[in-house]
Amino acid sequence: MPTKDVITVKYESHGEHFEILVKPKEAFLFRSGKNIPISDIVVSDTIYKDVKKGQKASPSALKKVFGTTDFETIVKDILLKGELPLTSDQRKEMLENKRKQIVDFIHRNAVDPKTNLPIPISRIEMAMEQAKVQIDLNKDAEAQALQIIHELARIIPIKVARAILEIKVPPKYSPKVKSALSNLGSVKKTNWLADGTLTAEIEIPAGAQEEVIDKLNSITKGEVEVRVIQVK
Repeated sequence: MPTKDVITVKYESHGEHFEILVKPKEAFLFRSGKNIPISDIVVSDTIYKDVKKGQKASPSALKKVFGTTDFETIVKDILLKGELPLTSDQRKEMLENKRKQIVDFIHRNAVDPKTNLPIPISRIEMAMEQAKVQIDLNKDAEAQALQIIHELARIIPIKVARAILEIKVPPKYSPKVKSALSNLGSVKKTNWLADGTLTAEIEIPAGAQEEVIDKLNSITKGEVEVRVIQVK
C-alpha cells in the first residue's frame, strides 16, 4: 500500500505513548461518527510504542492506560482520542460535526432559568458566536458543552436542568407506553389503575421536554396527558 494511503495516529496518556497505522479516509469517517469495522481501518494488527523504530507497546502499558489488551477496544479509543492527521477540509468537517453535537447537547440539557423552557438552537448558536467559543476536536463533546454553558451564562440566561414529567395513559395504549418509558427517560414511578390506566413519572433532560411529549403523543395518537411537575 502506498505510504500516502497510510497515516500514523498517536496517543499519549498516563506517561505512555501509543501509535497505530490506519487508512486516512476510513479513520476520518470513523472519527466523524460513521460505523466502520476496525478491520477496514487499520493496516496493521499491532499497537506500537514507536512505529518508525518498530517498537510494540507492552501489554503492561496497554493494561495500565486502557484497562485491557483487547486490540479493537484499544484501537477505537486511540482513533477517538488520538492525534489524527487531517486535511483542512476534513478538519473543518469534523469541527462542524463536533459543534453540532455540542449545540444538540446544550439544547437537550439546558433551559432558560426564567421560564424553565428549552433554549432555541438558533439562540444557542448566536450566543456561542458572541462568546467566541472555541471547539476542541480532541475533547469529548459533552465535557465541552458543560464548560461552554458556563461561558454562555455571561451572554444569556441558561442552566443545566432535569425535568420530571407526570403522565397518564388510557388503557388501550398503556402497555406500549410502559415498554417505551425506559427509552424516554429515567422512570421514577409507575402505577396501574383498576381500569388499566397507567400513570407514571419520568425524569428527562429539561431541554428534551418537547421531544419526549411528541413521542408520547405519537404512541397514543394524542390521548396521553402530560404535566411538567418539576424542573430542577
